[in-house]
Amino acid sequence: MKMMIGSKNPAKVNAVSAVFSDGWTLESAAVDSGVSAQPMSDEETRLGAMKRAIACSKLEGAKAGIGLEGGVTEMDDGLYICNWGALAVGDDIWSASGAKLLLPAFIAEPVRAGEELGPVMRAFTSKQDISTTEGAVGVFTDGHMSRTAMFEHICLLLKGQYAFYRANQKKEAES
Repeated sequence: MKMMIGSKNPAKVNAVSAVFSDGWTLESAAVDSGVSAQPMSDEETRLGAMKRAIACSKLEGAKAGIGLEGGVTEMDDGLYICNWGALAVGDDIWSASGAKLLLPAFIAEPVRAGEELGPVMRAFTSKQDISTTEGAVGVFTDGHMSRTAMFEHICLLLKGQYAFYRANQKKEAES
């Protein structure tokens, strides 16, 4: 079964590969999220993941599509990193969110002013590949969590939802 991953970003592709390596042939494709380059809410970030998953599921030969999206969301005490994923199989779609992390004010302010988190983090760390490696989450957890690991967590939630659906679908067919 072929699953299309809605990104060429190594952090996202590696996360999907780590979780869906059993029984799936994985390919990646650069698909549009249909949301702004810097999603500014949980809702917008989730929508981007869903649009990527749906677009991928419709690519030639695909049985499933998976979309992963990173963004930020404002909460009462500041701006947080947020991450969402979606899995589309036929007409069914599941979504899941990952952990959130408060951004320091000196990073949050330029993002609120319209800059994307990736370039802000590149300027702060002097690492050109920050969004394809550890990401902001890796920097602000002192390497205890990486962007790939954050997306792996979401992929595990999606895989679990899909497995639950399939198991219950079989039970319904048997009764």
